[in-house]
Amino acid sequence: MVQNPYNIDLDRTPANYQPLTPLTFLERAASVFPQHIAIVHGALRRNYAEFYARSRRLASALAQHGIGRGDTVSALLPNTPTMLECHYGVPMSGAVLHSINTRLDAAIIAFQLDHAMSKLVIVDSEFMPLLQEALKLAKVDPVVIQSVDPEFDGHSAPSDLDDYEEFLANGDPEFAWLMPEDEWDAISINYTSGTTGDPKGVVSHHRGAYLLAQGNALTTSMNKHAVYLWTLPMFHCNGWCFPWTMSAIIGTHVCLRQVRAEPIWALLADEAVTHLCGAPIVMSLLISAPDDIRRALDHQVQFFTAAAPPPEKLLADMQEAGFDVTHLYGLTETYGPAVVNDWHASWSTLPAAEQAALKARQGVRYLPLEGLDVLDPETMIPVPRDGKTMGEVMFRGNVVMKGYFRNPKATQEALAGGWFHSGDLGVMHPDGYVQLKDRSKDIIISGGENISSIEVEEALYRHPAVAVAAVVAMPHEKWGETPCAFVELAPGQQADADKLRAWCRDHLAPYKVPGTFVFMPIPRTSTGKIQKFVLREKVRDLVPV
Repeated sequence: MVQNPYNIDLDRTPANYQPLTPLTFLERAASVFPQHIAIVHGALRRNYAEFYARSRRLASALAQHGIGRGDTVSALLPNTPTMLECHYGVPMSGAVLHSINTRLDAAIIAFQLDHAMSKLVIVDSEFMPLLQEALKLAKVDPVVIQSVDPEFDGHSAPSDLDDYEEFLANGDPEFAWLMPEDEWDAISINYTSGTTGDPKGVVSHHRGAYLLAQGNALTTSMNKHAVYLWTLPMFHCNGWCFPWTMSAIIGTHVCLRQVRAEPIWALLADEAVTHLCGAPIVMSLLISAPDDIRRALDHQVQFFTAAAPPPEKLLADMQEAGFDVTHLYGLTETYGPAVVNDWHASWSTLPAAEQAALKARQGVRYLPLEGLDVLDPETMIPVPRDGKTMGEVMFRGNVVMKGYFRNPKATQEALAGGWFHSGDLGVMHPDGYVQLKDRSKDIIISGGENISSIEVEEALYRHPAVAVAAVVAMPHEKWGETPCAFVELAPGQQADADKLRAWCRDHLAPYKVPGTFVFMPIPRTSTGKIQKFVLREKVRDLVPV
């Protein structure tokens, strides 16, 4: 093999090569805009110089407790300044950040702590009882540091535990924090929901976090000094990497402990929020708020959503209220959103129904994602670009996870053939836009025909009485499976099974019409995703309506 002449005597040196890491975003923000407000939380205003110093203190204090490269530091925290500091201070010590979903039960938290081999846990006082219950079940015995948030109006915190502010006070604000030895080093571990078995630990690296964080800003055209409201949980895919994005654009984080309509509307207006993220349920929360809570906005707010496609009426209501909604798509394994519904100006002149259909598509790849396609999972050949032929959505590139921690079999399966297999079924439209049709496990097979639960849900969402719809398979003696629809009615609206069944007959092929309708509050995760596994369990006890 002939050696490439451009590689001779042209080696990497400290002068021309540094591992990519999003930690440098905060260092630059603090050196260039030290007085710019980085964090707003209630009455608290903290600038970038303070944010950087506190993150270095945290890294220093962790190092004093023996935390170093490859160790796991867990965080059981809401969207508070402490959680933002963990996204910098923990990896600055060389450790890996493990953000825990605060809605989980003690047994699952215990599993995660053991599997991640956690050495230290930083916990908000609100969740201390939950952590204590989990530690009784866990094998690990981590150091516990308690953070007391002045904005939490709850029970008093136990006084016999190490306090976060005292812990920070012992750290050095000038600490020479650790760059990763390699940009492939882990920066975080996030666990999947584990609905089909034990949760899997998704390992992200510094390079991917650096690229996705910048990709957020570039793909969504976030301006310098944008103001971001934390309605998306930071424990969810590291807040889609926005804790790092905001430092890159010298933006302002507006923290929020609980997602409630009144404080959201107040912060949107009073803090001049420009961006927020959330599931359609957050949009519904905003739009359905009483008039005495809603505020008139003197600027347009960008709302990024990454769950089920929002109903047409909800999109129209959001636009009227001053929001521009952009549909994103991704998974924990892709650092959060890696696909965007990039909007064409010409689409804005189309009828509302056509615009809604276009907005329902997931879209095209983010700038830092190298490959996005819909492939036949058996042959690994791309499906026809006809918007009809279904295949599995697959990803390839630098914003795909390292793999699943301590689970080589699952890693090999997920990355087989040089692509990350998402498990999502979709189609590719002629213009190159991907549209999801279902999770592979959510496809309903009735009489040998595949029924997309999303297609049935979209038909139900078009009915004015339907606020939330979720469709799962119900066993059927003759057909094998038939659709079962769980429905949450909109406030003040009425509908029964016969009316919705008739509506579906007008909008769907006969074999796709649900045989059973159940009217109830739809269970959701803390990030607003519908918990279909809970509904599948409920189906077993149902009698057709």
